[in-house]
Amino acid sequence: MGPGMRTLYYLLREAWVNLRTNRTTTMVAILTTAFTLACVGVFLLLYVNLRAAAGWLQDDIKIIVYLDDHLSSDARADLEQQLRGDHAVAAIHFVSKEQALGEFKDQFPSESHLLEGLGQNPLPASFVVTLGPAFRSLDAVKRWSERVQGMTDVAKVDYNQDWIDALAMVIRSIELVAIGIGVILSAAAVTIIANTIRLTLLARRDEIAILRLIGATTGFIRIPYLLEGAVLGGLGSAISLFMLKLLYELFRREMRTSGKLSGLDNLLAFFPMPLCLALIVVGMALGCAGSFVSLRRFDEAKA
Repeated sequence: MGPGMRTLYYLLREAWVNLRTNRTTTMVAILTTAFTLACVGVFLLLYVNLRAAAGWLQDDIKIIVYLDDHLSSDARADLEQQLRGDHAVAAIHFVSKEQALGEFKDQFPSESHLLEGLGQNPLPASFVVTLGPAFRSLDAVKRWSERVQGMTDVAKVDYNQDWIDALAMVIRSIELVAIGIGVILSAAAVTIIANTIRLTLLARRDEIAILRLIGATTGFIRIPYLLEGAVLGGLGSAISLFMLKLLYELFRREMRTSGKLSGLDNLLAFFPMPLCLALIVVGMALGCAGSFVSLRRFDEAKA
């Protein structure tokens, strides 16, 4: 075994010894960190699914271009050709007054008698327009709708803007809450791990003093404790993901058995694997930060 491998083996062994020095404190730190990061994960999971829902709404958005009642068939054909020639339009479907009336009766059978007393069909003809993928953002849809609204023979342009705007506002709110809670709870996780490392430092302060006397560098002394913090943070993050996955599956099963929300469970998604790995890395980084804080305080106390 070369010098480099012996050094690595020593550092890893020391980190393992540190973890075993205060087993109870280590387990408490891991579980507390797990619960802390799980609270952040709940908001992050909600945020991820709402962002996905917003994407589904944008992909499925239909813009309805209502036509003037006096519009002739030739003028309608010209308008349709003009819309089809628009580079933002991916698909267009014409709905006549008769088709609109039939769809209204199918969707609202109990209210169809309200239209019978009017004598004539009050529903306008329309074009149902689907925009291309590059033009489905909220700003792009709004700009396109405003432009078409100004065209001749167009009575009104409508789309589910209220739903999308409301969802966007909810997403922004959850994002801000998640950031705020994430910062607070991340600081709490750093503090928890820092206190755990501090107990280990106090338990092994004589060994640290001996290492300094024989010329060990500060970095060489610190590495095992940084590794210990990384392990604590990584394990805490991994356990929090397991807890979130368990709650996620229980929630989906409850949705399937409730009946009212049956089918919506298939639209929910857990964190993708790259994000899970990223969260574990974040946990390890928080653990290293906690170790660094504790080491700095320990060195200052020694000084």
